[in-house]
Amino acid sequence: MPEPVIEVEDLHVEYRLRGRSSAKQVICGVDLVINEGETLSLVGESGSGKSTIGRALLGLAPVSRGTVRFDGVDVTRMTRRQRRPHTAGLQAIFQDPYSSLNPAMTVESILSEPLLARGVKDARRQVQQLLDSVQLPADAGRRLASEFSGGQRQRIAIARALALSPRLIVCDEPTSALDVSTQARILALLRELQERTDVAYLFISHDLGVVRHISDRIAVLRHGEIVETGSTVKVTSSPTHPYTRELLLATPVTDPAEQERRRRARLELRAQGGQQHHHAA
Repeated sequence: MPEPVIEVEDLHVEYRLRGRSSAKQVICGVDLVINEGETLSLVGESGSGKSTIGRALLGLAPVSRGTVRFDGVDVTRMTRRQRRPHTAGLQAIFQDPYSSLNPAMTVESILSEPLLARGVKDARRQVQQLLDSVQLPADAGRRLASEFSGGQRQRIAIARALALSPRLIVCDEPTSALDVSTQARILALLRELQERTDVAYLFISHDLGVVRHISDRIAVLRHGEIVETGSTVKVTSSPTHPYTRELLLATPVTDPAEQERRRRARLELRAQGGQQHHHAA
């Protein structure tokens, strides 16, 4: 039976707005469990709070209520210094491979930095192993990050996340800045690495069409609340919430006629939602 890597209970995140006495609630009562070797995808449109949840797990966003347990340890209100010994196995891959890597550093420097910080003595050998694991040539370590394409930079970012043998990687829209063919190759690489290492992923995306290729389970987030969760097959083939159906209809297709049909169906769903809200009021 797989062990839970991270357990999130009743998570609330709010931000104080400058010049206002009240706080804006961004995340409201979210519960999540991600097991060893599992991919849970968190899906919702822009502004739904997906990245905020990822940041809260990483200790980069304030938790106003609830708990985050990583490998059984409650890290919710620890300072960064207190969290460090407990959460080295919690890493991240961010959306933009151009801004997440220092373009002035060599790839070897980027990858060896976390290893040296942990006192690893054979960092250079491990860097070569990391490059091999993400299918980059051995001489890539001597080059600057700025010399690589977007897809190659994202492979470097994946290698950096793998450096400390993580238990969980928060993948925050890691393919959205890439073209479709490069997206597919990065997703295939992430699956392969998971099979080899049993790492767990929280995969954050706005696109149900992308996450269906990598997820074991999907949680759908709307306005900071989870409205539906279930297996990938269940959520993508027989969704129960209108918002999930709307997200599925927003998935791009190549057939213009089908794309138009989906657009009309999506507008109809939104209209029905508006009418239900009006009657409830």
